Amino acid sequence: MDLQTAPRPRRANALAVHSLQRFVFSVPDLAEAAKFYRTFGLDVREIGGRLDLYTFGHPHRWGSIYRRSGGKRLEYVAFGAYSDDYDAILRRLGSLRVAAARPHPLADDEGAWITDPEGIAVEIVRADNVAWDGKRDRVPEHPHGIAAAPPRSKALGTTHPTRLSHVLMFSSDVMRSVRFYADALGLRLSDHSGEVIAFLHAAHGSDHHMLAFAKSDGPGLHHSSWDVPGIDAVGVGMEQMAAQGYTEGWGVGRHVIGSNYFRYVRDPWGSFSEYSSGIDYIPADVEWKVADHPPEDSFYVWGPPPPDYFIVNHESAVRRAA
Repeated sequence: MDLQTAPRPRRANALAVHSLQRFVFSVPDLAEAAKFYRTFGLDVREIGGRLDLYTFGHPHRWGSIYRRSGGKRLEYVAFGAYSDDYDAILRRLGSLRVAAARPHPLADDEGAWITDPEGIAVEIVRADNVAWDGKRDRVPEHPHGIAAAPPRSKALGTTHPTRLSHVLMFSSDVMRSVRFYADALGLRLSDHSGEVIAFLHAAHGSDHHMLAFAKSDGPGLHHSSWDVPGIDAVGVGMEQMAAQGYTEGWGVGRHVIGSNYFRYVRDPWGSFSEYSSGIDYIPADVEWKVADHPPEDSFYVWGPPPPDYFIVNHESAVRRAA
């Protein structure tokens, strides 16, 4: 059954995947991973020796975590395509001479497999479109004459993300990765800052970015980003994580590229999970004007400076040792 109650707009003549279905990675300690992501506010389910990441109230599985010895490792990413586009996308891959790959050993569904230029496994599946449709619940205006902020005791509940917004991956050649995902999967460049970082959105409508790349010496997962309902939820999320010892990270702040408010929380393996609110949306019928932002004016509008460890790719040593 479709997750959408009405047909979604589609970009005319665009042969493209429509959404990021799932990201899959492995860590040396599943118990520690379960603690981290439950504290973060996700619905973490232990199934068959792995952890599946859900958001409360949504039926979709956004991520899976497996156990492996050594450090954290990004295993694969999966993208969804409309059923009537699926075969045509595979034919285009053939015309581009993108070789079919064997299914990833951890795969548990049916899809087509390719490998990106960094060696990351990529799955394409027939699936419902789980990208955000751009609709927001209207926030009522606060009436004058009464206090707007709640008492602290009532405000500090638990932040629960509503959906996966995007993932950012490391790449040794950012623009090569952009070209691959644009040519092979039909993703579209939103914005970039030179050859250091780039952001891509889905042709049929999505957040400003559902996939992004940052320069490093090789592949890896930098962060997963999770949508929350407002900047207060970002701040409350920061506090709920800090109360359990997860104090390292970046924010609260506001990005320039994407416009969202953020708090990144560092996980036990050096990557991040982001609370995000208010990210830009690019509808299917809008031609977004791509900008090359100067580094000094692209990272954040306001907030604390990022820590030195924010751009470290901890997977590099793991992959070299494998």
